[in-house]
Amino acid sequence: MIRTNAVTARPVVVLIASKQEWTSRSLESILAPRGYAVRKTFTRAQALSQARRDPPDAIIIDEQLPDGDGHSLCRDLRAGGVIAPSTPVFLTLPRPPTRRDRLAALRAGAWACLGDPLDAEELLSALTVFVPAKLDADQARTDGLVDEVTGMYNVRGLTRRAQELGAHATRRRAALACILLTPDPYPDEGADDGPHEVPLAVLRRVAAALRSTARHSDAIGRLGPNAFVVVAVDTDEGQARRLAERLAATILAEPDPPAEPRPPFRLRVGCHGVPDFHAASIDTVELMLRATAALQKTRANPNGGWLQAFDQGDALPSA
Repeated sequence: MIRTNAVTARPVVVLIASKQEWTSRSLESILAPRGYAVRKTFTRAQALSQARRDPPDAIIIDEQLPDGDGHSLCRDLRAGGVIAPSTPVFLTLPRPPTRRDRLAALRAGAWACLGDPLDAEELLSALTVFVPAKLDADQARTDGLVDEVTGMYNVRGLTRRAQELGAHATRRRAALACILLTPDPYPDEGADDGPHEVPLAVLRRVAAALRSTARHSDAIGRLGPNAFVVVAVDTDEGQARRLAERLAATILAEPDPPAEPRPPFRLRVGCHGVPDFHAASIDTVELMLRATAALQKTRANPNGGWLQAFDQGDALPSA
């Protein structure tokens, strides 16, 4: 049976974190014939990196790993928002689990313990129950309008709200603007120039700053992994630049929790505004694409400044 995730249209992924290659192979021999796609990692660091890069649908973790223990990994996955709360996590033990083992696993964020010897039927039965519930939760989030990490509009919600603001601006022949912000992390020394992951703390920091600064009439949302959008009615190009400057000042001035220092990042902003949205003869999708083109100029020409506006000669990215 080929098991697929309807949200991502890929096989159901089970991530294994085990220091023993033979343990991983044994689990794979149980799961792969049932249609599960298995991702094998051998350390805590590898498991966290893999989960961030390709969020799994279930996770199986050894109690002990070379660079930490399984309980800590469970807590890191949950507390750091690396996986969805609905993702089932199993903790494997080199012994039959006791009541104390089960309680410790539950407190760490695992759903169940798997003892030695491993009961393959028990594991498959648990996955048959837990994974569909996780996939249903994924579908509900996809069908919803709110981004789970930031609590702001997701792409679907932002698109709908922006269309509403566009219709309002068209009827009133009012100004409308879009501001696109991205907190780009500085690469670690010696790292390559490819894309770098934005820490969760930075995303939540930016979201909190936007909520506290943007007007209630504005639509604010998360457009991508590290892209935030503000669609503001009654805001032309000049006002959009001033709003962008206020938003940036709030983001950069937001106090850090003492126990959570802010990872360094470079804020880039692109904006575009029109004085009469009806006369502009564009829709809200093109408005956002123009802000995206302006943002791209901050990366193509870093000396041009962190904030750029759209010019009519700028090439639009594909929708």
